[in-house]
Amino acid sequence: MVMHVPAEAKSDERGALLAFIEEQRGGIRRAVLGLTEEQARTRPSASELSLGGLLKHVAETEQIWIARAKQEPPAVRRDESNWHESFQLVGEETVASQLAYWEQVAAETEKFIRSAPSLDDSFPLPPDPWFPPEGRVSLRWLCLHLIREAARHAGHADIIRESLDGKTAFELVAQEQGASWG
Repeated sequence: MVMHVPAEAKSDERGALLAFIEEQRGGIRRAVLGLTEEQARTRPSASELSLGGLLKHVAETEQIWIARAKQEPPAVRRDESNWHESFQLVGEETVASQLAYWEQVAAETEKFIRSAPSLDDSFPLPPDPWFPPEGRVSLRWLCLHLIREAARHAGHADIIRESLDGKTAFELVAQEQGASWG
């Protein structure tokens, strides 16, 4: 799991953006290390957020944005009736299944961004009221947005995890690697 983003190769803006996306994904993946399914579904605050729900949300959100950029329908359609399910593990969904799904989404993101003719290529935003009418964004904007989305929720994940069992990201990584901090 990426904990430091190395400098990009000369003129590899795509690589740099993708590395920062991966770094932020790692923050969320670290937060679910060693959790039981029950813990992953637990909401330790007044918020509706759980670690399993955050994991699902960021994977789904990334897939939706890549589908938009490709001008394809998203894998899961959300509206007022099911929006809440984008933040919850439902039915047979598990942390493992969401991590596997996110791995597929991440591979598709990498393939799409690497194969695009230019990061300046743009795509239309949907006609939602929070987007400007007939708005368009570039693939560069998309990468920056994915970094922001994952980073925001990685911060939430840190707080939720520490609320569950007092563990921090560094302790979780050290535990996985058989090391100790301090």
